[in-house]
Amino acid sequence: MAENSEQKTAFISIVGRPNVGKSSILNAMLGTKVAIVSHKPQTTRTRIMGVLTQEETQLVFIDTPGLLKPRNRLGEYMVKSVLESVSGVDACLLVEEAGEKISPASQELIGKFREQGIPAILAINKIDLLPDKSVLMAQISKLSALYPFEAVVPVSAVKNNGIADLTGELRKLAQPSAHFFDDDALTDQPERVVAGEIVREKLLRLLSSEVPHGVAVTVDRMSAREDGSGITDISAVIYCEKESHKGIIIGKNGAMLKKVGTYAREDMEHFFDCKVNLKLWVRVKEDWRNREAALRALGYDSSNFDG
Repeated sequence: MAENSEQKTAFISIVGRPNVGKSSILNAMLGTKVAIVSHKPQTTRTRIMGVLTQEETQLVFIDTPGLLKPRNRLGEYMVKSVLESVSGVDACLLVEEAGEKISPASQELIGKFREQGIPAILAINKIDLLPDKSVLMAQISKLSALYPFEAVVPVSAVKNNGIADLTGELRKLAQPSAHFFDDDALTDQPERVVAGEIVREKLLRLLSSEVPHGVAVTVDRMSAREDGSGITDISAVIYCEKESHKGIIIGKNGAMLKKVGTYAREDMEHFFDCKVNLKLWVRVKEDWRNREAALRALGYDSSNFDG
């Protein structure tokens, strides 16, 4: 990749409390899905990097888990992941939900901005769900009193309203620098991680509330066939914490697992631009969210559990 003296780059962390639409905003800015979304909190567990290159400017986004009070070792990992993401970036994008009160999580994040002296932009998401716009103006006023945001942009990620304006404001924060990724890159996530996250998204959307947060997915095989068929074989293992949850995931006569596989395969074929033969397996790994060895084996960096 040749260097260009006019190139600019900004590393930007997308932060906020759970379920405000951080991943939806990232996907909307990129114009494709690189981060999974659902209506359930804790959908995002790790820092996911998305890359947007427009002409000379490259924005590298770090989509973080929602900041919440941890209830297990996995929760502790997620909180540290968020707080560490505020350090060492060029700017932060704080996402709030339209019409909501300022949460302790938001106050803590703004405190981190202040400590770091970091430029930040405020995005108020889900404005399409707020009929009384005077509430929005009051919310913006209160948040603006807490920190000197570079810009405040009301958006609707679902309707794609305000996304171009938000991207434009973020581009202003880029500094002269060679691009760190190829201009056509969308994410730094390995393909196996993307495939596993796609499966987990379908589980989050289709399963009852008590099961999804105890589920993890690993892809143990992903390979393109050499027969010229253009088919990629993917084998993924769904881990859950209880035998009863295993039964729910599989469903009567395997109906639920088949539905998860069908929806996941469709998304994979769209993302990877190839035909996919997907096989899913379900295994029980009891209390894995509180076991360091299990967390490490499932891809959660144990170096974040140091006290």
